[in-house]
Amino acid sequence: MGKRNRAAVVVLGDLGRSPRMQYHALSLASQVGLEVDVIAYSGSEPHPDLLHNPQIHLHLMHPPGFQGLPRILYLVVLPLKLLQQLSTLVWVLFFRISAPDFFIIQNPPSIPTFTVVGWACWLRKSAVIIDWHNFGYTLLGMSLGTRHPLVKMYSWYERKFGKSGHGHICVTKAMQQELAQNWGIQATVLYDRAPGHFHPTSIKERHELFLRLGLHHIKGHSGLVESAVSDDHVNSTLFTSSSPYSESDIQRSDPIKVMLKRNRPALIISSTSWTADEDFNKLLEAAVLYDRRVNALLGEDYLIGIDSEAIIANDPFPSIHIIVTGKGPLKEEYEKKMQKLRLSRVSFQTMWVTARDYPLLLGSADLGVCLHTSSSGLDLPMKVVDMFGCGLPVCAVSYSCINELVRDGENGLLFETSSQLANQFLELFKGFPLNCKLLSELQRGAVASGSSSRWGDEWAQKVLPLVRKLDERDHA
Repeated sequence: MGKRNRAAVVVLGDLGRSPRMQYHALSLASQVGLEVDVIAYSGSEPHPDLLHNPQIHLHLMHPPGFQGLPRILYLVVLPLKLLQQLSTLVWVLFFRISAPDFFIIQNPPSIPTFTVVGWACWLRKSAVIIDWHNFGYTLLGMSLGTRHPLVKMYSWYERKFGKSGHGHICVTKAMQQELAQNWGIQATVLYDRAPGHFHPTSIKERHELFLRLGLHHIKGHSGLVESAVSDDHVNSTLFTSSSPYSESDIQRSDPIKVMLKRNRPALIISSTSWTADEDFNKLLEAAVLYDRRVNALLGEDYLIGIDSEAIIANDPFPSIHIIVTGKGPLKEEYEKKMQKLRLSRVSFQTMWVTARDYPLLLGSADLGVCLHTSSSGLDLPMKVVDMFGCGLPVCAVSYSCINELVRDGENGLLFETSSQLANQFLELFKGFPLNCKLLSELQRGAVASGSSSRWGDEWAQKVLPLVRKLDERDHA
């Protein structure tokens, strides 16, 4: 690459919660051999490969201190927030890093990223590739309303300065079409793909993970529960058990036999940023409806506060344990709602898992639930990509372009209402864990979707040609 052999990846957000931009940095270092400066906010821990790669240099900034404010105060401090972002970004791009051949920047946010990176490109004779994840003005419109003057100003700014990129990539064909027809921007579609460390989890790995996460038993009868260590905590979890092989067993290198419990709950995973574009009321309502409908189908009265262990082991419908991972502004609000639930067959648990354990947890679950609805209707949830990489089928909220990722009846199911989601739980989990035909079919479809193409392959096909084109431009 050019005379400098250097690239810069700019993320005006929490780096640990920006997997796509982390993967860009890793691909630039491993597939092109560049020195890569990553400029982002600190917060969640990035992937270990990013931390240990000698060609990748992290420049982590402190996030603005204006989070979680009421709307009226948000509008007052917004200029201060933008000024702080602008000055910090100028300092890093102009003085802390060496001049790169090109930048890859994440959009949104457009303001002030487009402006500052544009200045840096002019002064340091660099190029810029814009990775369109969504549109910033539609995200702002969710909190201020689509007709707000600031939203209209943001839309004008994003459209005008978005054209300044020397190369463009985006996350869906629908967004590619929107950019081409209404923005005058030609972008290459780079679908999110899970990297190689996302894969189905072995039974032994599941057992070790559940032990590590403290998933031995759960405290509480329903709603939001906590993990509880049992007396048999080394040998048993909520989902698995282990025991030594008997002397009659064939000699094995591993002396411990690990099994999935036949009367285990079904494990559902939903990962979230706890923001307004994910309506978790749908999942809570679906849990209540599942609980009531199972009791009705079995001819039981709707009982409050039954301990999960009291449910008959050979019921055609299992109890369900739902783990919700992630951090975000609405987490506490939804946890309070979960605590008020009184269910006999469904329990919720919230937790934050490390970058190492997250793929293992996805690969240990029976079903994923995605509640993401795009503010623009043009982006796709990365969490579903990760789930498919781990062979985990998904129930996902239906919106305009979700079928570019989730193929209904093949690798997942689409729903619009909580009632539909509850019915999907009934259909998928009847006969759990051994006689779930539809769930097994979707699992095979998820494995096929996750293994059909990995991030490195997709990046080499779609982004590497753009990088080489910029190299030619640099030498022209």
